[in-house]
Amino acid sequence: MDEYEIRIEAFPRRLRVKFNGAWVADTTRAIVLHETRHEPTYYIPWDDIRGEYLCKTEHRTHCPFKGNASYWTLRVADATAENAVWSYDDPSEDGAALKGFASFYRDRIEALYEGDDELAFTEAVPPHGNPIVAWLVRDAWQARSADELVAMLCDCLTKSGAPLARMTVIIPTLHPQIFATVFVWRDDTREVGTIFEPHDVLHQPKFAQSPFAPIIRGAGGVRRRLEGERPTLDFPVLRDLHAEGATDYVAMPFRFSDGQINVVSMTSFAPGGFTTAHLGSVYEMLPTLARLFEVHAQRRISVNLLETYLGRNTGKRVLDGEIKHGDGELIHAVIWFCDLRDSTHLADSMDHASYLTNLNRFFTAMAGAIIDHGGEILSYIGDAVLAIFPIGNASSGVHAADACARAIAAAKSAGARIRQENELRPDLPQLRYGIGLHVGDVTYGNIGIPQRLQFTVIGSAANEASRIEGMSKTLSVPIVVSSSFAAHYDGALASRGTHALKGVAGVHELFTPA
Repeated sequence: MDEYEIRIEAFPRRLRVKFNGAWVADTTRAIVLHETRHEPTYYIPWDDIRGEYLCKTEHRTHCPFKGNASYWTLRVADATAENAVWSYDDPSEDGAALKGFASFYRDRIEALYEGDDELAFTEAVPPHGNPIVAWLVRDAWQARSADELVAMLCDCLTKSGAPLARMTVIIPTLHPQIFATVFVWRDDTREVGTIFEPHDVLHQPKFAQSPFAPIIRGAGGVRRRLEGERPTLDFPVLRDLHAEGATDYVAMPFRFSDGQINVVSMTSFAPGGFTTAHLGSVYEMLPTLARLFEVHAQRRISVNLLETYLGRNTGKRVLDGEIKHGDGELIHAVIWFCDLRDSTHLADSMDHASYLTNLNRFFTAMAGAIIDHGGEILSYIGDAVLAIFPIGNASSGVHAADACARAIAAAKSAGARIRQENELRPDLPQLRYGIGLHVGDVTYGNIGIPQRLQFTVIGSAANEASRIEGMSKTLSVPIVVSSSFAAHYDGALASRGTHALKGVAGVHELFTPA
């Protein structure tokens, strides 16, 4: 194995750093770090750097030779380079000479000058000589999403000389509505577009007659040279590309660890298309690239499933680590409770499938309105829906009046959707409902046992919301709100008098929207 070493020595000449037209550093006391398989890295004393152009960030990295590095963003006028400067505040023994010095990423500044001469920057390539694999090892892991990974890959391929004009990556996904996520890159925009293909795309000609369909079914890859007198144009997409002047097309499968087959396709318009070296480099790195795509895909699936089954805010809490038994907090919120009227009679008079269809008609109207107005659905309880509209603190900008206004807007929207559903389906039982709205403190968090937890709200306020909803039947109105709700709501409400609520002490004035 080759020796890996670092060596630090004084730099004998004047060194200057330029960014957005300003000299941000100027020194005659620089030092230079020589590290195996890296370009020389210049470090400048802090006293010779213009501190007014720097803003410290939370970013940190670790080097086993030099220690922990802190980072600064570089800002000059309207130009910003994030985490462009780093320094070792307390370097390890091997990097002790770096204490009190900072360095600039060469690709994030305008220029680096030695005396009056600008220093050229050529990125070092590891000994195996494959710049694509070098990028894969060094930079690919930094992609924060799959579309960013596609953009970085295409940028790397084009910089390495590959005549890439278009790339498409197809990754099937586990989602109730989405069959696959498709990433599309084109060299004319150098941007990645993301398409979420629904499950019915499987039956559409654009997929069924594409190279992707047999590849995903396990048929291997497709390579078609589109130059010459009689190219093989056995797919509609190839005929379209040939008409546009494309010269080469290749689609290759890559697998996830569970065996799932995904596809990456590349198109060239350059004479001769892709060389063996170009495709060999891509083929060489595909297995490792597949693992990176798999990480992003699994993260995306986790987010989709958590949002679908738990709700957006609750799902985010779980992803943020609030997964222990008893995790939770006391929050102030509008509590929404609604249920379907006559559900027992409907269940007895309808077959199982018809009743579920009717119940989902109700849930679609109610839950859709809640989500569209910023509410969080916590659970479906039989034929009822429990939801909240959180009220934040002063710094969050979410005030009680705003949360109450959104809850009333959601209730009115739900009513309109129910009326529309009843008009569209007069052959089905007419949907009737009740909604109760209350404002109070509830504990929002995990309840249950360690083997089966549920995120929900508990507390007397949640019980009161249920009792208030029950009064909608007594008062023969669809929406009933509490006096605590009325105290925060800026709109018009009509009092329905004072009433006793089952299991709740005292009498309570109730209101309905005017």
